[in-house]
Amino acid sequence: MAIDELDGRLIELFTAEPRVGVLEASRRLGVARGTVQARLDRLSRDGVIAGFGPEIDPAALGYGVTAFVTLQLRQSRGRGQSGHDPVARRLAEVPEVIEAHTITGPGDMLCRVVAHSNTDLQRVIDVLVDVAGVERASSVISLATQVAHRTLPLVRASARRAGRTAGRRPGEGGADGAKPGDRSPG
Repeated sequence: MAIDELDGRLIELFTAEPRVGVLEASRRLGVARGTVQARLDRLSRDGVIAGFGPEIDPAALGYGVTAFVTLQLRQSRGRGQSGHDPVARRLAEVPEVIEAHTITGPGDMLCRVVAHSNTDLQRVIDVLVDVAGVERASSVISLATQVAHRTLPLVRASARRAGRTAGRRPGEGGADGAKPGDRSPG
């Protein structure tokens, strides 16, 4: 879904100040309250805004160790359901699993996990290896977060891209000014 400059400013404001009200947001952005509400509703409905909940820091809850665990799964024998889905359902029951992704490469799933300590991390890894369908695990411990999870640069880039293409008539070309037939393959 394309967003425009106002959508970008709205998302940035609510990211920086999630508790700002719709009326205050409309005042700061210089638009009607109904415009802010309608755009928030549309951005939520279209999945651009996935939630308004608080951002939780696991370290503040005592989970000071973050690790990335690559899981190798038992391969499916053509029984109809991928081996990833049942494993993912079981991983979702482990509180220390913050994320789990199906991946390409030497492993099958990549999990971001947290633990209270390195000793506790061993316990978490043991729990993961005990999940039916997991063959083996390898892990790396995060020493420091250099770039935290972020999406605002994507919002800004999408809003800029929409601003560059706004007002073009069909056939006028894309953001780089090239028409579809002007681009060479590769």
